[in-house]
Amino acid sequence: MGKLWEKGYRLHEEIERFEVGDDIALDRRLAWADLMGSLAHVQMLGRIGILTGDEVERLREGLRELLALDQQEGLALTVQDEDIHTKVENLLVARLGDVGKKLHTGRSRNDQVLVDLRLYAKRALLDLQEAVLALAATLLEFAQRHRDVPMPGYTHMQRAMLSSVGLWAGAFVEALLDDLLFCETAYRLNDQSPLGSAAGYGVPLPLDRELTARLLGFARVQGNALYCQNSRGKGELAALQAAAQIAVDLAKLATDLLLFTTAEYGFFQVAPEMTTGSSIMPQKRNLDAVELVRARCRRILSYQEEVAGIIAGCPSGYNGDLQETKRPFMEGLDVAMACLRVMALTIEHTTVDAARLQEACTRELFATDAALDRVAQGVPFREAYRQVAADLGAVPVPDLREALARRAHLGAPGNPGLDVAARWIEAERERVQVARRRFDTALAALADAGDP
Repeated sequence: MGKLWEKGYRLHEEIERFEVGDDIALDRRLAWADLMGSLAHVQMLGRIGILTGDEVERLREGLRELLALDQQEGLALTVQDEDIHTKVENLLVARLGDVGKKLHTGRSRNDQVLVDLRLYAKRALLDLQEAVLALAATLLEFAQRHRDVPMPGYTHMQRAMLSSVGLWAGAFVEALLDDLLFCETAYRLNDQSPLGSAAGYGVPLPLDRELTARLLGFARVQGNALYCQNSRGKGELAALQAAAQIAVDLAKLATDLLLFTTAEYGFFQVAPEMTTGSSIMPQKRNLDAVELVRARCRRILSYQEEVAGIIAGCPSGYNGDLQETKRPFMEGLDVAMACLRVMALTIEHTTVDAARLQEACTRELFATDAALDRVAQGVPFREAYRQVAADLGAVPVPDLREALARRAHLGAPGNPGLDVAARWIEAERERVQVARRRFDTALAALADAGDP
């Protein structure tokens, strides 16, 4: 067989190369998802009487063989294969003969690729959330270890008030945990089955869409067939938007690390094996990986803008433009995963110079303390503010540990709420583990016996 849509004419080679682009390389990564979607579809066709029991078993066995082949060495695709859907069907026809030609009954490549991308997104989003939690846990351990180490707090890039290393690191823990809300929403959007919507208008067959959704581990069926096609790119965009939220926090963390490890600050040091050198300056140890994280986080922001721009201009129904969402979607999640891992590794290899931090906690950090001390004596705050501002040189520098202890309300430098963050991390881990078990159990049952 050739292409699934062949009608007796030959596609111009230049058009074929242009249309395929880099889609073949991307489709290799969707092979497992396409095979899973086909396993569910075949079983459903058997249940509604479109395929005989023998045909179902032969197709299922062929698909399982291809799944094993993909896991061992990957399915090799060429331009002539056009896409993963064509490749799988042609391989089955070569193995099984005419029964392989029945695989596509009641299905379009449009709902096939939607299923593939939803399954891919779900697995990738689970991986992403686990990586977020790993970095959050690393930062939490760093915060707990240096909880009461004083450090300057900054506003407008100037020293402002007394802070602590625990507060600084804990801020990024909570930021990442907030980012999981976006990941969870993106997962829920992708956790609905479009299989059976065909090209956006259904088919005149009694398809059991609830069965295929259950077999594939989806939480529900995405009902409206046209909206299934209209939502192409939306689930991918949601995943990229979650990645973008993570990227914003990682870029800020990277910038802080780059500043605080300079000779001018000297608050933190990063192990030599995390740095690279200069080709001309013998003394240089550069945090190139952290700088690249900061740059690549901006790439993630551009990927979400690219996908949003593609889908915003399309009319209802499937349009070829949507093929172009695949690359930024996959690459964006890849980049986010790599950045999370690099930042976790960097924090693990970061140490704190407590003496340098204490030295940096200079008089001006306690101007507000001095004003509030006058408030406690009955002076209105605005008047106390002006009195202190008029004679900053008279501001006393307290014992730093005692000053931190005074900042005891929840979320303050002396009480950064790390126990709350620890419980939050554990709750999120459990949520992700439950979702992972549900997803993996369904797919394992489908590949094995067919019905979880």
